Amino acid sequence: MRIAIVNDVVLIGEALRRMIAQTAEHQVIWVARDGEQALQFCRQTRPDLILMDLLMPGMDGVETTRRIMQDTPCAILLVTASPEDNTGLVFRALGAGALDVTATPVITGKPGTDSALLAKIRTIGKLIAADKNPSSRAAVPVNDTPDASTGPRTLVAIGSSTGGPVALAHILGQWKPPEDCSVVIVQHIDENFTDSFAKWLGEQTKRTITVIEPQMRLERGRIYMAKTNDHLVLDTHHKLNYIAHPRDYPYRPSVDVFFRCVARYWLGPAIGVLLTGMGRDGAEGLLAMRSAGMLTITQDQASSAVYGMPRAAAEIEAAEMVLPLERIAGVLKQRTDVQA
Repeated sequence: MRIAIVNDVVLIGEALRRMIAQTAEHQVIWVARDGEQALQFCRQTRPDLILMDLLMPGMDGVETTRRIMQDTPCAILLVTASPEDNTGLVFRALGAGALDVTATPVITGKPGTDSALLAKIRTIGKLIAADKNPSSRAAVPVNDTPDASTGPRTLVAIGSSTGGPVALAHILGQWKPPEDCSVVIVQHIDENFTDSFAKWLGEQTKRTITVIEPQMRLERGRIYMAKTNDHLVLDTHHKLNYIAHPRDYPYRPSVDVFFRCVARYWLGPAIGVLLTGMGRDGAEGLLAMRSAGMLTITQDQASSAVYGMPRAAAEIEAAEMVLPLERIAGVLKQRTDVQA
């Protein structure tokens, strides 16, 4: 991949450049020292991926990400010191269009100290390739025949990726699930930041977000969030669990896997919502839900930070409704109040 670096600390920027230069499959095409310079360089030569610092004088990484995604969109990975101490900024940047976040590697010169960063870069490379290759898909695990549940009557399944944090905060801030409804969120985010993200989202929306543990059973009136880099699944008794397969599927956790489980095993009313995101994950799962007679919604292009996942759903007519972000909460309120 053609990679760019945005970092105001010269030593860190140079260390990242050397780290990338040592790989055979990537090249650094430019290094910017601030946000304004990054915008200029992007207009001249757009990279495949930007390694974006978060804390910079002048225009910070949040605003730089927002402007790049608006003017010259490309994949952005936040690479910043102590991201766990700046969760507010991290999730604002993810909401503005950054794909993922990782800590700046400790520069020791020892082999392996850069492994986490390079692993993130490899994963993003797979996502970019999968976006260009619609044949990538995930299958639903095969369970027993579904049976009735004494839990919630209505399930709302929400999938999101790039730009998802802000979109989720908007929807859940405007809509509170009724007592007889549960919400399950599958957001593409590294498992190391899931707990922080759930806390941040709860603070933004004044809702309690439950991070899903293995074998957790759906309860009424609660909002759940997938926790791990493995895929979230729903079994015949409406318990939630995680599976590693398909291991080669680049979207982790996969929206497709969970949506397909809902289509196959949920007996009551269900609504699938596919929000902003890079790639194609969720489109085929949403189509499975629509084919099962469930209401399916995608975010429209104008309000999406990245119109990738919703676009893929539109291409296969998976969505019954295509809505701007500001209208989704109202539709959920209307439909769940009627169904619950």
